[in-house]
Amino acid sequence: MNPMPQFSSFMMGGFESSTHRGPNRERVDVIQGSGHDVHCAEDYALLAGAGIYTVRDALRWHLIETVPYAYDWKSFLPMLNAAREHDLQMVWDLCHWGIPDGLDPFSPDFIARFAAFAKAAAIQICESDAASEGSHFYCPINEMSFWSWVGGDEEHFFPFGRGRARELKQQLVRASLAAMRSICEVDTRARFIQAEPIISITEHEARPEDAIVAAGHTAAQFEVWDMLAGKACSEVGGTSESLDILGVNYYWNNQWIHGGERTPLGHNSHTPLHELLETIWNRYERPIVLTETGVEGSSGAGWLGYVCAEVRRAQRAGVPVLGICLYPVMDYPGWTDDRHCSCGLIACSPDWSKRWLRTEYSDELRFQRAGQETR
Repeated sequence: MNPMPQFSSFMMGGFESSTHRGPNRERVDVIQGSGHDVHCAEDYALLAGAGIYTVRDALRWHLIETVPYAYDWKSFLPMLNAAREHDLQMVWDLCHWGIPDGLDPFSPDFIARFAAFAKAAAIQICESDAASEGSHFYCPINEMSFWSWVGGDEEHFFPFGRGRARELKQQLVRASLAAMRSICEVDTRARFIQAEPIISITEHEARPEDAIVAAGHTAAQFEVWDMLAGKACSEVGGTSESLDILGVNYYWNNQWIHGGERTPLGHNSHTPLHELLETIWNRYERPIVLTETGVEGSSGAGWLGYVCAEVRRAQRAGVPVLGICLYPVMDYPGWTDDRHCSCGLIACSPDWSKRWLRTEYSDELRFQRAGQETR
């Protein structure tokens, strides 16, 4: 078992980093769309000024490797340098659903190229951070379960598959395992966060016969972690040592009735977040980070208060929840309609050229941070 990781701040911030191809087959690049690629130093400074010193951000593989096994780091180095300038501890997503053009995720070449890219990225990160002694945190592939479903069964994300979710999930896990092995060859301080959505699905009270199906869908949330840990699909090569830190992504709409409505906070079928966290801890006994949580609109500060209260309750029950990442921590353009999605701690002007802290959010963050420090 790896030692308990140490994070620079309990409250973390994550920038929306999707780079997938959506239903219109066009590339999404939220980092570019929000201006974060140009303003990353300013964005990081705002987080540091608000007391957030652990930040989740992403490399854009499709920009870095336009020619197989040849890497152009100009899209990444400004972020890497800005993080060092502001003394931030980074969690780097290596693949946030986006892969280079022309690469088939079902091919063996996908695994080989991702492992080589991950190793090359780790070298860049190690060289930038050679003077420090802390861990380097990597999230190899974000939300493999979600990507497998939306891209392997629903034809909504690349590779636009139908009936291939299981195959895609196994392939993504193989790639993640290969990437971790290759990173460890060059980075002795590497720690890995596997970020997956946590869900709860129940049957409608008028359809009790749906209970087994609903329970099966809920149980499917564990498949990626089980594969990584060698508990399922041994052919993909997972081991107990491969499962390091569990990243859980949780939003208001992560619970629903099978075939029906969402069951948000206050619904009689809603499972409190602390119970979901306890279930995960009892199953894996691995440290947990909420790698994504937030809400769009004016309810963000209230949602943060709820999540913090639930996390403290889980902690009192012995669950090692080591951080909460506000995600997205800054406004971003919508994936399909380019609308201005207002969310998180950092607000942006309509043209994305200016950014500032939301007062109600920063006040709530300060209040919750004080509560965590005196827990």
